[in-house]
Amino acid sequence: MKKYWSFFRLRFAMGLQYRAAALAGIITQFMWGFMELMIYTAFYRTDASAFPMTMQSTASYIWLQQSFLFLFMTWRMENEIFDAIINGNVAYELCRPTDIYDMWFARSVANRLSGVCLRCLPILLLAVFLPAPYGLSVPAGAGAAIGFILSMILAILVTISICMLVYIATFFTMSPKGLQVFCVTLIDFASGSVIPLPFFPDGLRQVMEVLPFGSMQNVPFRVYSGDIAGGELVRAIGVQFIWVVVLILLGKFLCRVALRRVQLQGG
Repeated sequence: MKKYWSFFRLRFAMGLQYRAAALAGIITQFMWGFMELMIYTAFYRTDASAFPMTMQSTASYIWLQQSFLFLFMTWRMENEIFDAIINGNVAYELCRPTDIYDMWFARSVANRLSGVCLRCLPILLLAVFLPAPYGLSVPAGAGAAIGFILSMILAILVTISICMLVYIATFFTMSPKGLQVFCVTLIDFASGSVIPLPFFPDGLRQVMEVLPFGSMQNVPFRVYSGDIAGGELVRAIGVQFIWVVVLILLGKFLCRVALRRVQLQGG
């Protein structure tokens, strides 16, 4: 465990060096959040009762999404891992006395946490001081705050587990580009990144909520505003936990299969 903690610390420290990129990201994400707010405001002014979430809940969802974007954006996968698989440098990884899946997983967690540490606080502080219903509200209650933290941890693990499957699938392809574009498009649509899942038709929404993508940002952001509470909260966190276990076990199995058939320099 100590060696994986070392990988985590090294990658986390490396991620904290990109302060200029973080500043540019803060400005971009804040402006993007304002743009989304203007779009939703136009819809809510037509008939607010027709929407499944209040304007305040939607605004909180948007600001949480922008604040923690670095945690859940699957389009920012680690090119270093893709390159290592494609050009054969994965051989150096295999020489280390570590489990390659656990090592990549630890690095991915550190990479995402370091990015969000530089970006989230300024966005959250600015969003809190915006007037209602356009700003970030406080959690719906103590239960919502605790549920938010727990579901955030599970959502991060689900996100990274899915990304790990994309990395591993690269062992079976000539190029990761097509696979990456397909997966990112599917995940963004099905995870509530483009449109919150409550806005989808009931039948489609129910299916998407039980898929692993629905256990990503969809759950913690809706828990925060109280849109998911009570028995539904317990069920949602349970689904998240099940997907964490399933995806990690599947990823480890596929990783072992991939490493048994990997070829380097024709051997």
